[in-house]
Amino acid sequence: MKNSSYTPPRLTKDKHMKKQRIAVAYSGGLDTSVIVKWLQEKYDADVITVTGNLGQKKELTGVPDKAYKTGAKKVYIQDLRDEYVEEYIFPALKAGALYEHTYPMATSLGRPLLAKSLVEIAKRERCTAVAHGCTGKGNDQVRFEAAIAALAPDLKVLAPLRDWEFKSREEEIAYCEKHNIPVSATKKNPYSIDENVWGTAIECGILEDPMVEPPADAFQCTVSPQDAPDKPTAVTIEFNQGVPVALDGKKMSGFNIIDRLNQIAGANGVGRIDLIENRLVGIKSREVYEAPAAVVLHFAHLELERLTLDKEVAHYKSKIAQDYATMIYNGLWFTPLRPALDAFVNETQKTVNGIVKLKLYKGNVDIAGRMSPNSLYDTKLATYTVEDTFDHKASEGFIKIYSLPAKTFYQVNPKGLAKKQVLKRKVKKAAAKVRRQYRGTSS
Repeated sequence: MKNSSYTPPRLTKDKHMKKQRIAVAYSGGLDTSVIVKWLQEKYDADVITVTGNLGQKKELTGVPDKAYKTGAKKVYIQDLRDEYVEEYIFPALKAGALYEHTYPMATSLGRPLLAKSLVEIAKRERCTAVAHGCTGKGNDQVRFEAAIAALAPDLKVLAPLRDWEFKSREEEIAYCEKHNIPVSATKKNPYSIDENVWGTAIECGILEDPMVEPPADAFQCTVSPQDAPDKPTAVTIEFNQGVPVALDGKKMSGFNIIDRLNQIAGANGVGRIDLIENRLVGIKSREVYEAPAAVVLHFAHLELERLTLDKEVAHYKSKIAQDYATMIYNGLWFTPLRPALDAFVNETQKTVNGIVKLKLYKGNVDIAGRMSPNSLYDTKLATYTVEDTFDHKASEGFIKIYSLPAKTFYQVNPKGLAKKQVLKRKVKKAAAKVRRQYRGTSS
């Protein structure tokens, strides 16, 4: 329960330390800025902030100064960009993981890596506890705490937002003003923004009304499709075993490909997502996302898979894609399920090699061409010209065998079919009667 008389749980203090230490997963946003000061007041503890660089731009500006001004004893900024792309984003991309067929899960993918970094610093600094800034009805609390439980089962986890006295973001903003804590959130701009290279999540304020179109100032890195260029922009992406390795013919690191695609696709209005989402904690939530590169890469990757994967593998992998996405979304990254699914996914990606050409135009992504050394597309089998090599005569026997179960069933059960025909006649008579009655009433 939230109340002003909240008594924090006791923490075991290292006998070699004057004060207990708490490592905080720190973004520099409103919630974590309040947490740093609040923990000092409630626990009389030394607070160490841990910030992971996942490719966010605006959120990293001034983070060290802000943390120190808020009272942090030590400040860590961890460069996790390459690890994030190679070890988290690309496995999800290869799996085709889109939560509820839509969301690329930038936030969901970042949380286990941030938790891993937090645990590493907490152990190095001999912290008695770690803390995060997740709310009591969000998904991230589960992702952080499930990851910490797997990586450091004995480490105490604090979740101030579940316990403290503040009942709204407005009260938090007032607390910051009282303690001279610099934050970007204001009563006029109340959005909660979580950004990394794979996408941006935008919440709160007017966005909580699902009937209201997101205001222009909510979007951070995409232009409105109406304001995008009037001519399409062409991009070419090369993949090697399901992983993008080159953009427009130029070999680049995974991070640089994503970063550059964010700029190109964002300038064409691509990547805006407005989703009514089923949260892990059981509620529906209206979520607004921007994920220009993620939208483009998932589209291109799927188009290349259409060309290179066997039919049965492709169809089965689409089922695995949803399981993989749900696993990420539900905070189960550090569980035995992930490497098991990875084994299947990686096997399917051995032939996902080639080039995909796309057109980006006013919020849309269209296929413009694809080619692969592992292509299963055979022009001579698909063509309707004189070069056709398909054995048309073989189809007769194939169709007889393919339709044999249905044919046999209705030979044995002819009444079943007759009943359907009778039912259709009854439905038609009833519909005709209703029409006659309607015409009589209207006259």
